[in-house]
Amino acid sequence: MPERLSRVEFIALMAMLFATIAFSIDAMLPALPEIADELTPDAPNRAQLILTSFVFGMGVGTLFTGPISDAFGRRPVILGGALVYIVASIVAWQAQTLELMLAARVVQGLGAAGPRVVSLAIIRDLYEGRRMAQMMSFIMLVFTLAPAVAPALGAGIIAFFDWRMIFGAFVLFSLTSAAWLALRQAETHPPERRRPFRAKTLWAGIVEVMSLRQVVVVILILSLTFGMLFGLLSSIQPIFDQTFGRGHSFHLWFALIAAIAAMGNVLNARIVMAMGMRRVASLAFVAQMALTGSFVIFASLSDWGSAAAFGIFVAWASGVFCMVGLTVGNLNALAMVPLGHIAGMAASVIGAFSTVAALVIAIPVGLAFDGTPLPVAAGVLACSILAWLLIRTLGDPSAEPLETTT
Repeated sequence: MPERLSRVEFIALMAMLFATIAFSIDAMLPALPEIADELTPDAPNRAQLILTSFVFGMGVGTLFTGPISDAFGRRPVILGGALVYIVASIVAWQAQTLELMLAARVVQGLGAAGPRVVSLAIIRDLYEGRRMAQMMSFIMLVFTLAPAVAPALGAGIIAFFDWRMIFGAFVLFSLTSAAWLALRQAETHPPERRRPFRAKTLWAGIVEVMSLRQVVVVILILSLTFGMLFGLLSSIQPIFDQTFGRGHSFHLWFALIAAIAAMGNVLNARIVMAMGMRRVASLAFVAQMALTGSFVIFASLSDWGSAAAFGIFVAWASGVFCMVGLTVGNLNALAMVPLGHIAGMAASVIGAFSTVAALVIAIPVGLAFDGTPLPVAAGVLACSILAWLLIRTLGDPSAEPLETTT
């Protein structure tokens, strides 16, 4: 059994690896108007594809990084992914057309899939069940700091340099996290537990993962949850800018929203051991349905010029992000319960299918932006209703395992 880091250092390292994703998305949000003006002035809504192209690459890469880590170990895959991410960041830094920028972002997403998926496999190597869900809550709490500071960092870089220098920050961030992992985290997947990287073995693993009804249902729920998140992320900067005329202070408001949303992770860490993963996630979806249903009614009738409308929007957006903190870690842990022997493969299949499916929801929701929050609110309402209906089919929450295995 590998020597463990202290709990605090392990949580901080895993959170930083996870934060590669949030940083790569959220730091770009303040740059969308400049990107639209420079690379796609005739169709400014296409600037949102800077976000979803990255997520698409991450989703595709997610399918392969887990199985590769099952065959060759966790550390080499994370470090190799960091190298791909850094090279793609440099290409995006220099891109002069939207098409080249989007291609580089796809490759950047492929590289980021290593830290995203293999970090989850490392956690599953050491924890399972409700204890894994609790660890995920602590990690997601630290991870939430990235959305809080990333837009402000992006805005600061734009103010002192230009939007392209954001990609230089990505390079520095990835170098730092990769060095920390290389120097401090022992390999958690020893050679005797590895599975050969062969097409037949990979296919057998995919079939095993997808043959479990619980896992398939959780993938669908995660798809809806990420669809809500990515749909809101695609629209939130244009809403602040065009709907409320507050684009100049967007990064500050987004930091406030992220700080409020962190409370979802704090709450989940405190209650999941007693209530269970399914019950907590189910209640979160019920709360989201009620909150978003009320917001949709308000959005249909509202005068968006009022300060009250802006305050209600900020409260609603905070609720969506808070819901993510109460669901994603629980759902991932729930799906991984029967799959510890192929944790890398399982993390890949779950992450890839849920991410790519979420884009099917998020891209049209983002492109439907009409100057008001109504399209994204309607999308969130539909997804939360479907997620709640699906989670009710998962059976008795009392059957969940409680403690760790290593």
